[in-house]
Amino acid sequence: MTSTCWSAMMNAPLAFMNNLKEAIHCYHSLTLIITCISTSFLALSLFINLRSKWREANFMKQHGCDEPASLKYKWPFALDLVILAFSMIQKKQSLQWFSSIFENTGTTFQQRILGARSISTIEPSNIESILNSNFSAYGLGKRRATFFPLLGDGIFTQEALPWKHSRDMLRLLFSLNRTNIFKQVEEHTEHHVHCIPNREYVDLQPLFFQFTFDTTTFLLFGKSMNSIQATSTQGKLIAREAGFSEAFRIPQDYLFRRGRLGDQYWLIGGKEFRENCSIVHQFIDEAIHEALSAEYQENKLGRVHSFLDALMKETRDSKVLRDQLLNVMLAGRDTTACCLTWTFRLLAQHPAVFEKLRMEIGSTLGKFSILPDSNSLKKMRYLGFVLKEVLRLYPSVPINSRTALETTILPTGGGPDGTKPLMIKKGEAVGYSVYIMHRLKNLYGEDAESFRPERWDPEVKNDVDLRNIGYGYLPFNAGPRVCLGQEFALLEAGFVTVRILQRFSKLDLHPDDAKIPVGKEDQEVTLVVASTSGCRVKASWA
Repeated sequence: MTSTCWSAMMNAPLAFMNNLKEAIHCYHSLTLIITCISTSFLALSLFINLRSKWREANFMKQHGCDEPASLKYKWPFALDLVILAFSMIQKKQSLQWFSSIFENTGTTFQQRILGARSISTIEPSNIESILNSNFSAYGLGKRRATFFPLLGDGIFTQEALPWKHSRDMLRLLFSLNRTNIFKQVEEHTEHHVHCIPNREYVDLQPLFFQFTFDTTTFLLFGKSMNSIQATSTQGKLIAREAGFSEAFRIPQDYLFRRGRLGDQYWLIGGKEFRENCSIVHQFIDEAIHEALSAEYQENKLGRVHSFLDALMKETRDSKVLRDQLLNVMLAGRDTTACCLTWTFRLLAQHPAVFEKLRMEIGSTLGKFSILPDSNSLKKMRYLGFVLKEVLRLYPSVPINSRTALETTILPTGGGPDGTKPLMIKKGEAVGYSVYIMHRLKNLYGEDAESFRPERWDPEVKNDVDLRNIGYGYLPFNAGPRVCLGQEFALLEAGFVTVRILQRFSKLDLHPDDAKIPVGKEDQEVTLVVASTSGCRVKASWA
């Protein structure tokens, strides 16, 4: 063996040891670097957190804020409340359960559902701040992402300039078509009234949804789908509308549940949700395709100016058109149909109110053959009180929310007695329920949960004076995003109510429904609040 080989053999262990020492040194250096980085990161996080806490404390002190009451729960991340909430949705008693939470916790409280802090309130001054005086401090939050699979980008999901543009177009549409819309309401009401049999139980709710479907499609497309007057030879049209109605209802149920989960909205979805969204989209796409056809464009002369016509001046993108039309469809169809359903449930349940309203209609119009117009409808004070009371107990949108775009305050709800302001951090959601606020006894008296239209009559002595109720009564929202179609909705509801009461002298609610107190019935809460059992009545011809 040569000396070179021998030397190499002797030096190998030494080289290995040196490499090992180097590796250990590198490992310690790397560990030290990682430790330093981690420590620095933790220190930075602690600093940012402390600075944030200091700023929050300073903000609260500056504005005289205090913490609100807290919703109590037993399980981590309030999972027990999440499970209970979905259980109540399944039992059709979610609003009743939510009302009990406010009753036990207070009119403004905080909760940490799935870790995120949010605020719930039914205080009129807080809602006024959110919707009006401090409007710019709030946005729609996760609404766009939550609603997007069904509604896409439309007036309900848009903000800032896109929302303003959509709103301006819709306002102009209502202004231009006021006369034509009233004619459509007249025409379809007559078809509707003649669908009601004499002395037989019938569910009016599907008829009301068909009616508002027809008037809304007229507003959207310039012509009605005429689902109510479809004959047996047009059975396909009825089936098509019925399929659309069910397909439109199912995704709304999902949207309501998605909305309850806040940032975790994406957990609610699935095949049924996607399939029904597709059915709705296909229905609207077919109507748009027809509107874009050459034949439709050639026959445009003499037809009313529709929302689709206004949209097509700006774009021919079918996705954009569909999104806008669906948003208005939701507003025009479901809200008024629900209002009519609750109106006739309550009238059938309260025969004295029914008879008093019939007397006013008779003294104003006389015979059944005389149609009401907008002027005669305005003269009927008691009709106005009835519709006001219906919308108090069953407002179109029972629950809503906004998300803070900046750290701001609500004027009340903080402190042990709930009278101090409270801080809302940037990114936090504030939910409010008009449905529950409308039942507050301090606003509406001890009989706040009862149906009593006379409470709105200033000539009747009441426990509370409602002439200055302000933001304590919000059937159509308020502030810059107030419902543009409220006048149209009240006109529709008033006209239909008058025509049905002109034709029928008696209305009996189904015995199964008659025994259930107002507000205790099973409810389908989606983006609106509907009756689970519908409006099953037996009408007797006058």
